[in-house]
Amino acid sequence: MTRREALQRILAQIGEDDLALFTTGMISREAFDLRDRPANFYMLGSMGLLSSLGLGLALQWPARTIWVIEGDGSALMSLGTLPLIASYRPPNLVHIVLDNEVYESTGGQPTITSTIDLTNLAQAAGYPFARHIADAAALDAALADALAVTALRFMLVKVTGRAPEGIGRVTLTPEELKDRFARALMGAPAATHSSKVTPAGRG
Repeated sequence: MTRREALQRILAQIGEDDLALFTTGMISREAFDLRDRPANFYMLGSMGLLSSLGLGLALQWPARTIWVIEGDGSALMSLGTLPLIASYRPPNLVHIVLDNEVYESTGGQPTITSTIDLTNLAQAAGYPFARHIADAAALDAALADALAVTALRFMLVKVTGRAPEGIGRVTLTPEELKDRFARALMGAPAATHSSKVTPAGRG
């Protein structure tokens, strides 16, 4: 299954009121090409920070489902965020890693995920729902299972292939992207804010 095929399946399951965050590089560019929407946020030039942003949004906006969709390089850059997210266990966060085992945007240098399974790290960190997915049928099944539960969810999706030749960049400026996403965010009530939320086992 190519990354584009995986993204198509994932994007089809994102609800209209959901907030979807995409990591810097080719994942953002493909998501923008496949299904751009105001509630999409494309991380431009800040690799490794997407999961932290997703955690903050999940805590501040518990009435919205938050999708964090990043690559293996991005996840490896912020491994310390996995136990932090798991300590809070936001039930509205869906964390997906599309793993092609390379840093595609910088030239295809290999990552270490050919021998290290990030699913095991997520489980060890404390994610209550963690799946390793190797094909399209397994992805469809895992997405159905994930949407049927209310819990912090992690999915590692093994993918192949590169972005289509000549795929364009995200055409929004950072300011336009921020303003558009803020309008989408404020279009629904925040419900309970994070001032009363503490990590699991605390407070």
